[in-house]
Amino acid sequence: MSQRSYDQLWADAQSELSRLLEEELPAEPVSPNKDRVVFFQHLATLYVRYIQVFRQLEVVYDQMVHPQKRRVVREILDGVMGRVLELKNEMVEKEFSEYHYMDDVLHALKLTPEEVEVPIPRYFLNECSKEVQERKGMLMEILKTVEVSESLGPITIKEMTQEEAIRIIQRAERARQGRLRANFIERTRYRPKHFRSDDRESAAIYIQKMWRGALVRKKIKIAQYEEMIWLGMIMDPKHPVPCPAEIAVQATEACTRIKQKEYEEAYHKSAEDITNQLRKREGHDMSNAQKSQIRQWFHRCRESTGVFPDYPDEEEGGSALIFTEMHAGQLMEEIAAKEESNQRSQWKGTVEHKQKKDKGKETEKEEDDGLIMLPSAFLSDLILANNNYMAVWKARITSENLNQKLDVELLKEEKRDVLKAEIQVKVDEQMRQELAELKLSVDKDKGIKAKANAKKKKGSKSGKKKKKDKDLTADRTLESLCQELVKQGLLKQAKNIRLQDYLGDYSYLGSTLRQNDIEPMPSLSDVRQVLTLFAVLPLGSQVVHEKAPLIKAMLLVGPSGVGKKMLVHAVCQETGATLFDLSPLNTAGKYPGKSGLALMLQMVFKVAKLMQPSVIWIGDAEKMFYKKVPREEKELDPKRLKKDLPKLLKLIKGEDRILIIGTTKDPANADIKLLSKMYTKIVLIPRPDYGSRYILWKKLIRNEGGEITEALNLSCLAKISDGYTSGHIVQAVQSVVTKGRILLQGKRPLTADEFVTSLAKIDPVFQKEEEALKNWYAKTPLGRKRIRAATGREEEAPPPQLKAAEKKGKN
Repeated sequence: MSQRSYDQLWADAQSELSRLLEEELPAEPVSPNKDRVVFFQHLATLYVRYIQVFRQLEVVYDQMVHPQKRRVVREILDGVMGRVLELKNEMVEKEFSEYHYMDDVLHALKLTPEEVEVPIPRYFLNECSKEVQERKGMLMEILKTVEVSESLGPITIKEMTQEEAIRIIQRAERARQGRLRANFIERTRYRPKHFRSDDRESAAIYIQKMWRGALVRKKIKIAQYEEMIWLGMIMDPKHPVPCPAEIAVQATEACTRIKQKEYEEAYHKSAEDITNQLRKREGHDMSNAQKSQIRQWFHRCRESTGVFPDYPDEEEGGSALIFTEMHAGQLMEEIAAKEESNQRSQWKGTVEHKQKKDKGKETEKEEDDGLIMLPSAFLSDLILANNNYMAVWKARITSENLNQKLDVELLKEEKRDVLKAEIQVKVDEQMRQELAELKLSVDKDKGIKAKANAKKKKGSKSGKKKKKDKDLTADRTLESLCQELVKQGLLKQAKNIRLQDYLGDYSYLGSTLRQNDIEPMPSLSDVRQVLTLFAVLPLGSQVVHEKAPLIKAMLLVGPSGVGKKMLVHAVCQETGATLFDLSPLNTAGKYPGKSGLALMLQMVFKVAKLMQPSVIWIGDAEKMFYKKVPREEKELDPKRLKKDLPKLLKLIKGEDRILIIGTTKDPANADIKLLSKMYTKIVLIPRPDYGSRYILWKKLIRNEGGEITEALNLSCLAKISDGYTSGHIVQAVQSVVTKGRILLQGKRPLTADEFVTSLAKIDPVFQKEEEALKNWYAKTPLGRKRIRAATGREEEAPPPQLKAAEKKGKN
C-alpha cells in the first residue's frame, strides 16, 4: 500500500471516530435506560465499533512515514485504546462477567470474528526508548553470563572400577548392534515382493495393469484435490511457504520502518534548529511582552482592590492564569476561593466519609431509575485530537506530499508554543521577585503584612509526614541487583511465545445460550482477548496505564495443561516486560528471616520499577493463602509472602507499569476472601471446546511436520479428545509425529488411531474437577454478583433500615 492509501485509511477511521463521539456526547442528555439487556447491547455495539477504529489506526501508525502525522495518530490511537478498555470494564460491571458474547452484534454489523480480534500495537516493541533498550541489553548479558557460569561448573572426576568400565563397553556394543539390526530391518521391510510366474506375457500384463491403475488413481486424486482448493474447502499447501507477493510486502514494510527512523532523526534535527532560531529571533520579544502584561495586571489589581495581588503558584499554572481573558477582580476572587479551599481541607476530610456513604445510596437510586454510562477519562482527549485533525490535518491529507517530509510551518507553531512555556517559567521567577520588591516598597501597612504572614503559616501546616521505609539497597547499582536476582532465580528470561500462538476458536453461540438462560463456557479465543485487554494493552502504553481502570493483580485459574504459564510468557513477549518469579516453591529457602524477606521484596519491586514494564509471576498462588499447610510443605513455608506482598501491592500507582499475575490449578485450598482481595481480576480458563480442539490438532500436527490427508479424520479426533487440555494434545502430537514417522508419511499417512492410543495414556480433566472450579468461581465477588443478578436476589434483599431495626429488636 502507498502512503496515500494509508492517509485514506486514516480519514475513514477519523470519520467513524467523529460519528462515535457524536453518539457518545449528544447535544441533549440521554435519559437512563432501565432495560439491562438493551443497555448492554448499546455498550457492545460501541465496543465493536471502537475496535474497528482501533484496528485501522494501528495499521496506519505502523506504516505511516510522515513524522508529524504519526504523532497525531499516536495520540488518537492511545485514546481509542483507553476507551476500548473503559467500555470493556463497564461491560464487566454491568453483566458481572469477564467474558462477553457478541455474535448477534457481529451479525447485525455484518462482521466476522477475525475483524473483532483486539490487535496488539506493534509499537510496543518497535519504539522502546534508548534507556529501556540499554537496560534490556544489560539484562540479556547478565542472563547469558549466569547460564555460562552454571554450565561451566566445577568438573569432578570419579575413579572408575574395572567392572564399571566393562559394563559401559558392553552397553555401547549392544547399542551399536541394535542400531545395525534396526537399519537392516528398515531396509528390508518395504522391499517389493518378486512376482513368480513362468509365463512372461501374463507377468507383463499384470505389471501394466498395476501401473496404469496407479497412474489413474493418482490423476483422480490430484484432480479432486485441485477442485477442493478451487472451491475453498482445503487450504493450498503453498500458503504456509511465503509466496513472492508476501515476501515483497514484508520487504516494503521493513523499508517503511527504516524510512520512519530516518524521518524521525530529520524531524529532531530540524526541531532543534527551529527552536534555536526562534529563541534568537523571538525569545527576547516574548519575554518582554509577557513581563509587560504581568506588570499591567499588577497595577489593575492595585487600582481595583487597593492591594497588590499574590502571584499564582507553579502548581496553579503560574502566569498562565494572568494571560487568560479575565479582569483583575475575577482573578482575585479565584485566588481567594483557592485559599479558602486550602483552609477548609481539614473540614473536608471529615465530610468525605459521609459523602461516600451517601454515594452508595445515590448509586442505588440510579440503578432504580435506570442505567447510565460511567464518566470517561479519554473522551476529552479524543475530542481535542479529533478537533485538531479537523482543523489542521483534514485538508492537508489530500495535498500532494509525495515525499512525506515534515511541514516546517506547523513545526514552527509547535515549537513557538513550547518556547513560550519555557520563557514563561523564567519570567515567573523574575516577576515574583519584582512583586515582592513592590510590596515592600509600596504596601507598608503592618496589618497587611501580619495577614500575609498568618496565611503563610496556615499554608505551611501540612500535617504529619508518613515514615518512609528505609532503602536497603541505596548504595547498589541496578546491574548488581539484576545479577543477584538472576543468580537466585527470581529474575528470569521470558520464553519466545506470542499471544497468537495460544490457539483457539471463537464461540459462535454464546449470546444465544445466554438468552436461553444457559451459561456458556468461554473458548480459548475469549481467554486470549481478555488477556490482551487486561494485561497487554495497559502494560504496553504508559498513557493508557495511567488513565485506564487500574489492574494491579490478576489470577489465572484452570486445570493443569490449559496454558496458564504460556500466557504469562506471552504477555511478557508482547510488551517486552521483565519477568520475575515469586512462586512459593521458587522463594523457598532464599533470603531467610524477616529482614531477608524485606530485602528480597524491596529488590524485586525496585528493579521492577526501573525495568518496567514488569510482570511478577506467582505460580501455585493458592499456597500463599493456604487454609491449612500440608505437612510435606511446612518446611518450605509457602505463606511467608502472605502479609508483606499485599502491602507492597498498595504502593503500585498508575504510573508504575507493574502487573502481578498468579496462576493456580487448585484454588479451593486457599482462603477465598484473602485470594480475591489481592487479585482483583480472576480469569477462569476452561478446557478447550470442539472448535478450539479442531484448530489445535490441525495446527500442531502441521507445525511438527505432519501432513493432513483424507486418512486423518480431524473431526473425529476433536470429538474424541473432549476433556483433554491443550497441553495434553501437544503431548500426544509430539509423541506420535516423530522424525521417523515423518519419513514414513508418503507410504503410510497419519491416522487418528495413532493419536488415540497416545491420548489413552493421559488422564483427562474429569467432570468433577471442572465442576469444582465452576463452583469455586461462583463464590468469588464477581461470581456472586452474577448469581444474584440471574436469580433476582438483589430485589428480594431487605433494605438496610429494616436490617438495623431487626438488630435493635433483637437487642
